[in-house]
Amino acid sequence: MSLKIDAAELTRFLAKVFPQVAHDFKLLNLAENYLEVVLLIKEKHLRPGGTVSGPSMFALADVSAYLNVLSMIGPQALAVTTNCGIDFMRKPKANRNLICKSSILKLGRALAVTECQIFSEGELEPVARANLTYSLPPAHI
Repeated sequence: MSLKIDAAELTRFLAKVFPQVAHDFKLLNLAENYLEVVLLIKEKHLRPGGTVSGPSMFALADVSAYLNVLSMIGPQALAVTTNCGIDFMRKPKANRNLICKSSILKLGRALAVTECQIFSEGELEPVARANLTYSLPPAHI
């Protein structure tokens, strides 16, 4: 299966469907079943202790997996998260953006299973990993 939508179209779609958060993210890399997104860290993403909040990292994983799935099925606003598990492994750098590398492990008729690794920009070790499952609308078939 090949890409159904390119990076520019994905960026426009996110801005149209989720304008409240689209400006926080930037698509870096897109390939079949793989995508990289950066979370542009701002004060609102930080928590006490000089680190990035867990909800911000969850949002990065969710947006990344969502865009990755849409790249393979086309712009389907009603693809929805049905499950997420996230492991916070290291303290992210508060003064660096976060990069999420998302892979699609399985793309079926009804569900897509993804895996994400989140890194502080410039670091080799991930700060978090997440697995997300999406329910796909019947129209994608």
